[in-house]
Amino acid sequence: MPLSVFPKAFIPALCTERTMTPHEWVDLAADNLDVDGLEFYWGFVPQDHDEQDRLVEHVRARGLSMPMMCYSPDFVTPDRAEWRAQLAAQAAAIETTGRMGGSYCRVLSGQRRPDVSRADGVAMVAEAIVDLLPVAERAGVVMILENHYKDAHWAFPEFAQKMDVFLELLSAVPDHPNFGVNYDPSNALVAGDDPVAMLDAVKSRLETMHASDRFLTGGTLDDLKRIDESGGTGYADILQHGVIGQGAIDYDAVFAILRDIDFHGWISIEDGADPAVGIEHLRLSAEFLRRKMAEYGVG
Repeated sequence: MPLSVFPKAFIPALCTERTMTPHEWVDLAADNLDVDGLEFYWGFVPQDHDEQDRLVEHVRARGLSMPMMCYSPDFVTPDRAEWRAQLAAQAAAIETTGRMGGSYCRVLSGQRRPDVSRADGVAMVAEAIVDLLPVAERAGVVMILENHYKDAHWAFPEFAQKMDVFLELLSAVPDHPNFGVNYDPSNALVAGDDPVAMLDAVKSRLETMHASDRFLTGGTLDDLKRIDESGGTGYADILQHGVIGQGAIDYDAVFAILRDIDFHGWISIEDGADPAVGIEHLRLSAEFLRRKMAEYGVG
């Protein structure tokens, strides 16, 4: 399976501070990491087609590819005009992914708003995904639904954060070659679910995987739940990404399942929040994953 990397620690520099350009991120990764591709984040993708072409050419010149686009729609809204706007924005992300040579574009459910019921939320998201399937098919892109925690710009956590809700939503979308799952083990852990059980439950529709480990600093999962339920933009301070293989995820169990299902999709590294050690932590994570790939014969 090929290995990609997501620039978690460098998102502020790439998207808000603008102290790093996407081209600089490409060079930083190419010079320091044993990876095959780069997962892009919508927030730093140029909107001009010529600029997109130059960025793709730069990625290829460094011997890499751009297999995955990370996008965060919010379909759990009773405002129908906003729902349609979110649908159009996700469609644009899918089309851009295909245009830039990517194969996978992330789709989320949306925020777990207190005024939206579970049944209504599932219906809203499933309708959106089904409506987007022709867009993905035309673009040659697979939409990947992630068992997510929370987008950095959201007030509430993911609607389909818990495994039972995620599986209900997944079953509401028919099997289709342009739709599947992006599994994230540490997001399952944060949701209070068993990461290995989560993978076992979605393995038949698995397309890609985020390799991640999480750490709670100064609190517990119960503390995190209370913080999340109170609302507030961004991640709780007590929750941190970290070096893969050094946290709570049983990666031997994860890789055993990947071997058993003969998985050959992309694994994308997602770790770290501190840019001062970001590239070193990514290097350690890549080395760990390469070892596991070799150990389980899935590399």
